[in-house]
Amino acid sequence: MVRILKDIRVVELGTYITGPAAGMHLADLGADVIKVERPGTGDPFRAFKGGLYSPHYQTYNRNKRSIALDTKDPADLSVLHDLVATADVFIQNFRPGVAEKLGAGEEDLRKIKPDLIYCAISGFGTSGPSRDRPAYDTVAQAASGYLRLLTPPANPRVIGPAIADAVTGQYAAMGILAALLERSTTGKGRRLDISMLEAMCHFNLDSFTHYYSEGEVMGPLSRPVVSQSYTFECADAKWVAIHMSSPAKFWEGLLAATGQEHLKSDPRFAERLERIKHQDDLIAHFTPIFATRPRDEWCQLLLDHEVPHSPAYDSDEALEDAQAQHLNIKVETPSSELGTFTTVRAPYSFDGAPELGVLPPPVLDEHGAEIRADLARRKAS
Repeated sequence: MVRILKDIRVVELGTYITGPAAGMHLADLGADVIKVERPGTGDPFRAFKGGLYSPHYQTYNRNKRSIALDTKDPADLSVLHDLVATADVFIQNFRPGVAEKLGAGEEDLRKIKPDLIYCAISGFGTSGPSRDRPAYDTVAQAASGYLRLLTPPANPRVIGPAIADAVTGQYAAMGILAALLERSTTGKGRRLDISMLEAMCHFNLDSFTHYYSEGEVMGPLSRPVVSQSYTFECADAKWVAIHMSSPAKFWEGLLAATGQEHLKSDPRFAERLERIKHQDDLIAHFTPIFATRPRDEWCQLLLDHEVPHSPAYDSDEALEDAQAQHLNIKVETPSSELGTFTTVRAPYSFDGAPELGVLPPPVLDEHGAEIRADLARRKAS
């Protein structure tokens, strides 16, 4: 096993996604991430589908240890502070001012651990007119201009996963790693502030670059049209996705795979810029063609003609693909709650070795006794 951050301890006072996602990324790299939760109920994400072990909670809390602490209780607050004294990183994702009320503000914790990396994740930042606005994933997507790139223009509705939450957690983990690297040479701690608005604006960089350099306001079809990306339903009701980009050979390969070579002389499709201009016509032409064969047959034909493509898998198919199995993307481990916990491993391979070991998400306070005992030993030594 390659656990790059095995000597790093993280205390995470996080709920829902952004804070827990940041902690998970560090845990996936080997850090000892101790999740501090409210006694009795824990992270609110635990109970999203009843019980205290929802799929939502499982997603962002593997490879961690759990301790239940009520920071309003002086004894439990003392335990939190003892934990921080042993930590390298502290993560919280409350609205500005809440951590201070819980005895977990930067000023309090910096007195305990001067070189602490203190990460505070918020919705709209720590100052400004929107500082205290409640923020969730959809709000951050909308405020950053990203939601308009996903929403179907003819039937506006929110679609897709919690991208803003996940992206913010990933950016937070990246910032923490940078601060740890600096601390290794300077011995200096840092406060890292990151908001969902800032994270999503950066994630939406391509859209802003197009606007400020070309005056173009991108929409949900802007990139797919230019990149010549398509999704077609096949005879078995399964989908195939194609992304031809700019090389002419991929267009020629698609024509050969589908038996549509006559389109080479069609003025609407003969050149890339014309295909971009007439994308709706192109989709209308190929939709009934792809409906004549099952997906696997089309994928083989596209593969034979070197057309960039993939089956458009659902989650029950993707990890059963031969390449996904070869890469051991799906990993399993025994779980007291589920029997077997199945998840997706971290994407890194260091020196050719992927990390295949995983710990199931902890039950509430699962490691409370051992963490308290460890703290007591440290105090006694």
